[in-house]
Amino acid sequence: MKDFFYGIQDLFVDVLFAPLDFLRELELTNWWAANAMSWFFMLIGFVAFVYWMLELKKYNDNNEEDKSVSAHSYL
Repeated sequence: MKDFFYGIQDLFVDVLFAPLDFLRELELTNWWAANAMSWFFMLIGFVAFVYWMLELKKYNDNNEEDKSVSAHSYL
């Protein structure tokens, strides 16, 4: 049973966290390269946010939503 947990430890430490170890070592030489993945995900989030806001504006401009006081039961 002990070997099973050591196997899980080896899997995570030696295989799955290897890219993160590489990024940690890369940060000492080049901060921009080490954080490129973070900037990429932030760019994806920003593009998704702009897309969602444009879609909301499109529906708002078409007056498709019932904005009366009694439109929603929880109001």
